[in-house]
Amino acid sequence: MDFIQTIIFAIIQGITELFPVSSVAHGVLTPYVFHWNLDPQFLKEHFLPYVVMLHLGTAVALLLFFSRDWVNMLRSLFSGGASQSKKILVLVIAGTVPAALIGVLFEKSLRHLFSSVTSAAIFLIINGILLYFGEKASGKGDKEIEDLKVGQALVIGLFQSLALVPGFSRSGASMVAGFWMGLRHEAAARFSMLLATPIIVGASILEVPKLRNGMDGLLSMSLIGGVLSGVFALIAVWALMKWFKKHEFQAMKPFAYYCWIVGAIILLTLYAF
Repeated sequence: MDFIQTIIFAIIQGITELFPVSSVAHGVLTPYVFHWNLDPQFLKEHFLPYVVMLHLGTAVALLLFFSRDWVNMLRSLFSGGASQSKKILVLVIAGTVPAALIGVLFEKSLRHLFSSVTSAAIFLIINGILLYFGEKASGKGDKEIEDLKVGQALVIGLFQSLALVPGFSRSGASMVAGFWMGLRHEAAARFSMLLATPIIVGASILEVPKLRNGMDGLLSMSLIGGVLSGVFALIAVWALMKWFKKHEFQAMKPFAYYCWIVGAIILLTLYAF
């Protein structure tokens, strides 16, 4: 990845990691759209840690944006008795477990199995269907995060693991599951973002060290990408939270349309021209 490619890729990843449009699918589709002939060695050995470094920038952005939530949750560990923040921390841990387990067991096989441009476009269209009809079937919830039960948090975390298949959005799947559990739209978005942080940090701990033995200049490029990705992720999460605060119903429709249009265009370019 050269400097220009890193800039483009980081901006796209920073935005799509938090918007419910699948950053993994965009990671597969971006080189295809821009006709990048990436080094086979880079794709085989270093692409995943490179992308994880970009996601680490996203995790930093989320920690900054939701810093009050994380500080309150950490403080609750050292305070006696039950508290709202302690309940949210338990729910975040519960929601993290399914994706963490499934990721460790099946991440590589799922990514290799479904990482083609065709499958990414198809699953992006399916993701749009999940967003559109999933929200439509949910009704209008009125719960806050702390009203969830541990079992409901586990279900949301299980849906989050759909993002292991390129085309499914982690944030989109977890937010739709949150709607089904009765969360308000803003609460579902907030819980989804809180769940993202430990998953991204955990993946970074496993993958980022591999960049030290990577190709020349790869670590420095990935650091630049991580910073850029974090900046655009911070903008994206701010915009997304404002959007869900103003739209308590049918907030997913524009993202569903986007997934359908992009997926269809990619398939048309592959098979109709």
